[in-house]
Formats: sequence, C-alpha cells, structure tokens
Amino acid sequence: MSWQRGRVRPEGVKRLEILSAATARFGRDGYEDTKWADIAADVGVGPTALYHYFESKQHCLYVIVDHAIEEFQERFTTITAGRPDHRDGLVAVLHDYFDLSERDVLRNRLLVAEQGLLSSRGASPQEEQARQAARARSRDLEFVWASFLAQAMQQHAIPENDPRLLTRAVLGLYNSVWTWYRPHGIIALDRVAEVYIGRILAMIGAPSSPR
Repeated sequence: MSWQRGRVRPEGVKRLEILSAATARFGRDGYEDTKWADIAADVGVGPTALYHYFESKQHCLYVIVDHAIEEFQERFTTITAGRPDHRDGLVAVLHDYFDLSERDVLRNRLLVAEQGLLSSRGASPQEEQARQAARARSRDLEFVWASFLAQAMQQHAIPENDPRLLTRAVLGLYNSVWTWYRPHGIIALDRVAEVYIGRILAMIGAPSSPR
C-alpha cells in the first residue's frame, strides 16, 4: 500500500508535506514526544507557519487518521469490486493490507498507538470537526468490512457469524501487529503477513490458498 498512491489533495502540496513529516515523526518518536517545531524543521518552515495549515498538533493528528482510514477504505473497495468471489477478494485485501512501505508502517503504528485520542473532544471547533470526521471514517470502514463479510456469508464463502463482531476481531488482530512490529527488526514483514493472514483466515473460516 504505497504512501498516498501519488495523489495530490486539494489542500495543497505543503499541507501534504506537513502531514507526511508529522506521520513519520509521530510514528517513529511518538505523538507526545514530537514537538511541533520538529515537524516545522522537517518541512523547512518556521513553527508559526504550521498554523496556516493546522490549528494544533492534535488537529494534524486527526487529519492524518482521517486520510489513512480513507485510504484503507478506498483500497478495500477497489480490490473487492472486481472480484465476484468474496473469499478471493478477502484474501487479496489482506495481502494488500500488508503490502506496506516503511512510511505506511509508521502511520499504522501511529493509528494504533493514538486511537484513544479520538475519544477526547477537540479543543476548538476545527479540531472537533476533524476528530468527528476521523471517527465517522472509522465507522464507515467497519461498515464496509461488515457488509462485505455478510455478503461472503450469504455466498457461503465463509461460515455464518456476527459480521460486526467478526469485523472487529479481524481489524483488532491486524492492528495488534503495529504495537510491536518495527521496520528494521529481526522479523521481516512478509513473514509477519504470512502468519497473521493465515490466522485471520482461520478465524473467519476461509482456508488460505495461493493468491
């Protein structure tokens, strides 16, 4: 899942540079330990210039989360749309979810580590709007997954189960990877993918097969 897929959002190149730098900093050093001035230095502007794009570091975080989940949802929809066999679509999505650059891994670490901040009301109307957007995006992603799994059950591609609960189990297991995985650690990501995809498919009741 390559970083940003070459798209340029309407908010401009500099804002995207800030989001990219913030994602790398937050994912590598931790959100709390990252200073706003560090991000400004990474993109070559003064700290006050960041406020032209974001009200605060937390506002920036909410936007990163929103964009990241949007990308997950778009990739899911694109991959499954061309596959009438829901089981094959599921396998393809899981492999895609582990097809990550180092920047993507840092972003996933950030999403998992700081997801609790989405439950804290924003300090300003703009922050709150961004927080609500990220929360809504997260619910949308869960709905897309649950709907797909429900259709797979109707197709008899996987056993009957509660699709919403199963969605949370799948995403919970996937997200658990980013609490410990490090891009330059002793375990390669393709090995992690092999083990976790196998476990997710077994939990769903869809035996693995070649891609």
